[in-house]
Amino acid sequence: MKILISADMEGATGVTWPADVLPGTPQWERCRPMFTSDVDAAVLGFFDGGADEVLINEAHWSMRNLLLERLDERAQLLTGKHKTLSMVEGVQESDVDGIAFVGYHTGAGTEGVLAHTYLPNSITGVWLNGERASEGLLNAHVVAEYGVPVILITGDDLTCEDALGYAPEARKVAVKDYVSRYAAVCRTPARTASEIRAAAKEAAALAVRHEPVRGGPFSMVLEFDAEHLAAAPTVVPGVSLTGERRIAYTSETMYECIRTFKAVTTIVSAAVEEQYG
Repeated sequence: MKILISADMEGATGVTWPADVLPGTPQWERCRPMFTSDVDAAVLGFFDGGADEVLINEAHWSMRNLLLERLDERAQLLTGKHKTLSMVEGVQESDVDGIAFVGYHTGAGTEGVLAHTYLPNSITGVWLNGERASEGLLNAHVVAEYGVPVILITGDDLTCEDALGYAPEARKVAVKDYVSRYAAVCRTPARTASEIRAAAKEAAALAVRHEPVRGGPFSMVLEFDAEHLAAAPTVVPGVSLTGERRIAYTSETMYECIRTFKAVTTIVSAAVEEQYG
């Protein structure tokens, strides 16, 4: 049994503030061990549950945040940027039986600690086939095309609620309770590590590949906080302006959809001005 862990940081234990997840800041250095603790707890739990292999794919910012030297020696870490499937890189290999979303968060324009979708700001909403979409929902559709179930989600309490919509059977662990976008009631690392390990052990039983789901076509709508950000990505073939601050496109597969989404967000990120957005 092989498990893939997609590891994001905003939903990690103790994280509540932008500086907590911004590479190079003192707070980021402080929070890296707690992020690593969450991920390692999942690793230990999956091995407790019978996994033969656990691959961790870093999914946050620079994708160089986890402390390799603090992970269980049986784990492997895929670190660094420029990967075909970004947050869920590795799922396209035919040997992955289940995937965990560790340290995840809610989507842009919704309540949740450090809520956003791909970009930390600028995007005010994302909708997939009319449903408001978090990164978890988008990634769940991607992995479904490869027949891989989502078996574990960790993050704040609202992230766990969000996951009920796209992975109802998965085990869920809330490491903190939402108060505001930049505040939460946090559990200690010792407690969250214990709870994540126990949940991962149970979740291992859910790691059973299924037939790939071909759910297309997929219609995406993105809304931005400034009109020039909506205009910028229309250079991507198939992406059209549908309103003053909205764009839309349709893809036949989720693989194509998420790759177009990545292209759009990359262009938008480059179009953001430091002070005025």
